[in-house]
Amino acid sequence: MRTPIRVPELGIEQPIRLTLWLVPPGARVMEGERIVELLCGPAVVDVPAPAQGVLEQILVPEDHPVQVGQVVGWLAVEG
Repeated sequence: MRTPIRVPELGIEQPIRLTLWLVPPGARVMEGERIVELLCGPAVVDVPAPAQGVLEQILVPEDHPVQVGQVVGWLAVEG
């Protein structure tokens, strides 16, 4: 089963940029583990893994703009 990794609602009206993937594709992650770093104005926001699994696919590369709700990657989860 696949679970999307989405840009969360940040409550800020500024452009959002995906600045850094903290884990590479193929890496196993725990639910809640930081996996993506976003830049929103002067603030850096960490996005946690929505479930335990393996980072299957990165859809948005580093240093690219993103929008709230956008799927930036996929996790492969068991079950």
